[in-house]
Amino acid sequence: MLRLFSGSLAAILLATSSPVALQAAEPAPVAELVKKVNIPYEQFTLANGLRVIVHEDRKAPIVAVSIWYHIGSKDEPKGKTGFAHLFEHLMFNGSENANTDFFKPLEAVGATDLNGTTWFDRTNYFETVPTGALETALFLESDRMGHLLGAIDKTKLDNQIGVVQNEKRQGDNEPYGLVEYAQLAALFPEGHPYRHSTIGSMADLSAASLEDVKNWFRGHYGPNNAVLVLAGDIDAKSARPLVEKWFGAIPRGPETARPEVTIPTLPAPVDQVMKDRVATTRIMRSWAIPGLNDPDTNKIDIAMSVLGGLSSSRLDNALVRQEKTAVSVSAGVQEFERMSIVEISANVKPGVDPKVVAARLDALIADFLKNGPTADEVKRAATRDISGRIGGLESVGGFGGKAVTLAEGEVYSGDPAKYKKDMAETAAATPESVAAATRKWLGRPAYRLTIEPGERSEADIAIAGGIRSAPRYYRDPKSEGGAAAPAASLVDADRSKFPEVQPIGDLEFPAIERTTLSNGMSVTLARRTTVPTVRIALSFDAGNAADPKAKLGTQALMLSLLDEGTKTRNSIQIAEEQERLGAAIGTSANMDRTSVTLFALKANLAPSLDLLADIVKNPAFDPAEVERLRAQLVTSIAAENTQPRGIARRTIPELLYGKLHPYGVPLSGSGTEAGVKAVTRDDLLSFHQSWLRPDNGKIFIAGDTTLAEIKPLLEARFGQWQAPATAKGAKLFRMDRMARPPRIVLIDRPQSPQSYIMAGHLLPFKGTDDPVTFTTANEVVGGSFLSRLNMDLREDKGWAYGAFSTSPLVRDTMPFYVIAPVQTDRTGDSIAAAIGDIKTFLTTKGVDQEEHERTINSQIRSLPGSFETSGDLLSGLMTIDTFGRPDDYYTKLADRYRAISAADMDKAARAAIRPDDLIWVVVGDAAKVRPQLEKLKEKGINLPVEDAKPAN
Repeated sequence: MLRLFSGSLAAILLATSSPVALQAAEPAPVAELVKKVNIPYEQFTLANGLRVIVHEDRKAPIVAVSIWYHIGSKDEPKGKTGFAHLFEHLMFNGSENANTDFFKPLEAVGATDLNGTTWFDRTNYFETVPTGALETALFLESDRMGHLLGAIDKTKLDNQIGVVQNEKRQGDNEPYGLVEYAQLAALFPEGHPYRHSTIGSMADLSAASLEDVKNWFRGHYGPNNAVLVLAGDIDAKSARPLVEKWFGAIPRGPETARPEVTIPTLPAPVDQVMKDRVATTRIMRSWAIPGLNDPDTNKIDIAMSVLGGLSSSRLDNALVRQEKTAVSVSAGVQEFERMSIVEISANVKPGVDPKVVAARLDALIADFLKNGPTADEVKRAATRDISGRIGGLESVGGFGGKAVTLAEGEVYSGDPAKYKKDMAETAAATPESVAAATRKWLGRPAYRLTIEPGERSEADIAIAGGIRSAPRYYRDPKSEGGAAAPAASLVDADRSKFPEVQPIGDLEFPAIERTTLSNGMSVTLARRTTVPTVRIALSFDAGNAADPKAKLGTQALMLSLLDEGTKTRNSIQIAEEQERLGAAIGTSANMDRTSVTLFALKANLAPSLDLLADIVKNPAFDPAEVERLRAQLVTSIAAENTQPRGIARRTIPELLYGKLHPYGVPLSGSGTEAGVKAVTRDDLLSFHQSWLRPDNGKIFIAGDTTLAEIKPLLEARFGQWQAPATAKGAKLFRMDRMARPPRIVLIDRPQSPQSYIMAGHLLPFKGTDDPVTFTTANEVVGGSFLSRLNMDLREDKGWAYGAFSTSPLVRDTMPFYVIAPVQTDRTGDSIAAAIGDIKTFLTTKGVDQEEHERTINSQIRSLPGSFETSGDLLSGLMTIDTFGRPDDYYTKLADRYRAISAADMDKAARAAIRPDDLIWVVVGDAAKVRPQLEKLKEKGINLPVEDAKPAN
């Protein structure tokens, strides 16, 4: 489902299920699950109108700080579009008493989940900090609320306008990147508050004076237009004096006038055809419907799950599985405060007439409107929805944790517990109520858009005066009030210095427990009881490195088929069973490991394990399903080759490692079109038998269970699983002797407003060497928001939305990558700047004292927040095993960081990074980019330029 609120709830107060309950064959009823979901909170309001909500969760010594301003792009008047999003950026650039990038003090105290977003209805800022650093976060948030304007100048304004423009270019540059412009223009009439995009008009932003911008802030960012949520290791009694101290003296602001919002109905269907650089034709149907507080919206959300959101949806079964005319479908509701958008789409299978698929899509929608869903469909949709919400309950903050849930409810509905009403409505939904709401709103004329492969037209490009209807983030995961705020009447806290950070404890990683099944499979568990869910991974020593070179894509095709049929269940039955259980079974692969994962509600763990075991051990590889999934994978590869990032990630591994090395394969793991087309059913069976077998796999568990509870369940399902007689797979890590000289590989992608730059070389060590000092040094080079690369290309020059360097952890030889999507006319300059930044770091200006202290503190203090959820723990367990690390690896990591000096960081970076050896891949408009690349010689950068096509 496309839900604006993706499972963002909070602590669940559930009694621990007994082992007997785990054996229940019947899924837990939805109504029973809903009853036991609870986020206890206390609420108070300051004299200046700031509403404060506090939720106590003592599982880790961290506190999520989330502040929501009830101002978004829908509140912007004509001529002031984009102001809300622009202020999201400006409010990170320093305030009067903290006139530095806010990431500096927050990273220094170990903040995690740190960002800000703007959308139609709100602007929010959030960070999760160690408990001892809570006052630092409150000081910063209050200072930018009450003391911002003196720190804003024309230089900062102009710089952030440049960053926003590159944020826009990055979105526009993606396949289907212009669709939302057309959608908003078609669904909403001129002057409608939701018609203009969140990023706004570049003309409006460029024309804004400094005083215009300051007046916008004065009118809308007062405490009376904000909600502050603190969730985690805090209680209301402790929180109130701190909030009063830092926010109490900030004066009220003017009341924001809210625009009238109507739900427009098109007088007749609107048909439109667009061209874009896409791999397949997409057919879309859209309607404007009521906002999130209307009872019909929840019911339509259920309907969209049944129609195209569930794996077993009507559209999936008809168009993808049975008729095989589409490679994928979707249906969902984007929910907003005063209106929402329903979107249904189908990606046409190449070679099929799009008109035939469009007619069939409309017929299936019409049939649903006529006959409605079945009771079982509604139940499955409701179970999946509630299960998804519960899955997000462990996190106190971030993009979808408990703080977000409480803030959303208060800001949009005046009720922090709005989630309870939503879940109760979901549990009470009936086929009749769902059908009635859907007929009422989707029985009206639709906006019918078709996006076809081809060159973008000038008209389509011209409509791109805004950005996608998705939340705009500060990093990459509006009415005019006018009157100046009155002077503060209360005595403010001492803001002459930052609050002292209280002692912050090191990470306490849960005890790691181990056992072995009777067939020799090892089981590793870390217990976390915050919510009644269990996460399990069957991890196999395979990964993309195991993909057969002659038929790249064998593993990806095999994995995609696991949940599409076993010897006793077909694909629809598997999908429906997961939905009834509220379970989610998925497959994934990195370079070294291949995993089949299960998310299960504890109450439904036993039957969920039954399904997992059947999928892993007994895949059918039905010939018809093989051909269907083969066509989907080929289309997915074609889609990668339309995406700037996808093209670069498919190209660079072979340039660095060579064709024969296990890592010389596309980073996506999808293989090549030729390889996927050549795979036979026997190849799939052989790969499964060679790699997904008990003597090559291990079981990892994190969540609300114990070894005593879960071992009998695992033993019954996996203990007798025996390895086949065939030999186990093996990977040969050996470099060839081919020279790989530095150069620029230019891949033409006409009409690209940005160039995607990705450079790399191999490092002189392996992931098993545990290069902690080097990875810490890379935080300064390009690994963090405050890195040299990002601060130069984004914050100083404004040429990119983000620029960074990374060294993915792999078991054998590690790569070093530099990545920067930059505006087209600065491609050559950006390469020169990046090389210059790296060389300066490696020679005359290594890690300085501030960078060293901030980076080391960040690495240490962020550890508790980095292992907050069972998903985090599961990943940690698998990392320990993959790289042969001891069980106390993470608990001893803090002391290892403390021992790293600035000189150590410099030494590690200088021994590993070789900027003159980088191979550069540039994906962009070659006609505009090539002249810039050839002029690099004038700057002493003598790199030959080679033309290439997307790797396949």
